[in-house]
Amino acid sequence: MDIRDVGTRRELFVDHYLVDRIEGQAALRMHPPKREEVVFQVEGAMENACSGVYNVLVESEGTYLLYYRGHYPIANTEGDASQQQTAHVAISRDGRHFERPELGLFNFDDEGRNNAVWRGIQAHNLVVFRDKNPDCAEDARFKAVGGTGENNLYALYSPDGFRWRLAREEPLDVPGKFDSANLAFWDEVLGAYRLFSRFSEEGRGRAIQSSTSEDFIHWSKPVPHIYDEDAPVEQFYTNATTPVPGAEHILLSFPMRYVAERTTPLADTSEMDYPGTGNPGMAGMTDAVMMSSRDGVHWNRPFPEAWLRAGLDERNWTHRNTCPAIGILPLSETEWSMYVSEHYGWSDNRLRRLSVRPWGFASIGAGHGGGTVDTCAMRFAAPQLRLNFSTSAVGSVRVEIGDEEGRALPGFALDDMDPLYGDQLDAPISWKGGGDLSALIGTPVRLRFELRDADVFALRFAAPDAGGQSQ
Repeated sequence: MDIRDVGTRRELFVDHYLVDRIEGQAALRMHPPKREEVVFQVEGAMENACSGVYNVLVESEGTYLLYYRGHYPIANTEGDASQQQTAHVAISRDGRHFERPELGLFNFDDEGRNNAVWRGIQAHNLVVFRDKNPDCAEDARFKAVGGTGENNLYALYSPDGFRWRLAREEPLDVPGKFDSANLAFWDEVLGAYRLFSRFSEEGRGRAIQSSTSEDFIHWSKPVPHIYDEDAPVEQFYTNATTPVPGAEHILLSFPMRYVAERTTPLADTSEMDYPGTGNPGMAGMTDAVMMSSRDGVHWNRPFPEAWLRAGLDERNWTHRNTCPAIGILPLSETEWSMYVSEHYGWSDNRLRRLSVRPWGFASIGAGHGGGTVDTCAMRFAAPQLRLNFSTSAVGSVRVEIGDEEGRALPGFALDDMDPLYGDQLDAPISWKGGGDLSALIGTPVRLRFELRDADVFALRFAAPDAGGQSQ
């Protein structure tokens, strides 16, 4: 029998990893983000209708850096291959208000009063991260990948996120089609760098592949993403993959899904600065989806529906819109922030903040009629069960601990627990006899969740003094 060893890790219900059986009205449920305020809009001579896309958010010493495509030569026949493209950075203290610093690195007849950090084809989709590798050299504390076209992805280094240099003059020896946001990061769990990039897959079209590296220069042969057999075959324009804060063993990906056969439903696109090819508008409608992985190769898609729809704003119903930015910012204990591009191709191309419940991307939940969810057998390594949960005023959660076969253990049956209600991110769980699970540490057990108008988003086993929303 397969027994999951959860240790003290926080486990999210974004897949069926811990789920064995679901009954009644219970289900695995996705929770879309909420659109909040617009935080950034293109302006000035160096930005245009194609600038506010392929965004990445990076935390750095109490500030947040927003990297975005600056000048894109809309009228230039060289397009993606133009060396005049720029990448820019904006800075925020709160993740809601961004300012353009005057860096003085490039002179565009403005005496350097601009926020450009790179010029050239790598700026087409320069995607930055702050390297958490403990052996990272200080003059390469920030790293990035960028480039465009086939087999033409470059590595870049920076000591501060502003002054950049090529890691080497030639592209990385990684095959692919890189004309959108490819990304890399140091995976603390794997102990290596990961690269998620785009390629063209037979029978699918635009798709995602994965590589790993120990030195950021020499990469393993890319492996195409593997999905469940019943997953829909769809094209992914980007991937926006990121480890979950506080649960870094889980990777979440938020691709911009590309539906090639559909065109804009807008009857009039004459005011678009960049309508692209085709009439009306450029072919292909897009939205955002969510998927998860624990190894970076095999991906779970229990939710084929959109994670984020284009919505009522008609300017989001033109090509290459609703592109999730890369990164999750835990701006407060009760709200995480993500970002999405809007109005691509229009003069008011912009970035909007999204709010997400901490660790609340999906849940096991049930409606008013109630239901139960049984987990697979698992071992844990700390004496207290803690839950991220939410109920209505009449809703409730009860938890039963059973043996490896699912038989309720004395003192830990459903009837031994008063109904739990409310809304908490990391609540300690107890039964009428208490909540000390020390005697069960290392023993295979199963959990049964009884849910009524309630959701459980995540669980973890922790020490009794591990309160709060620790990440």
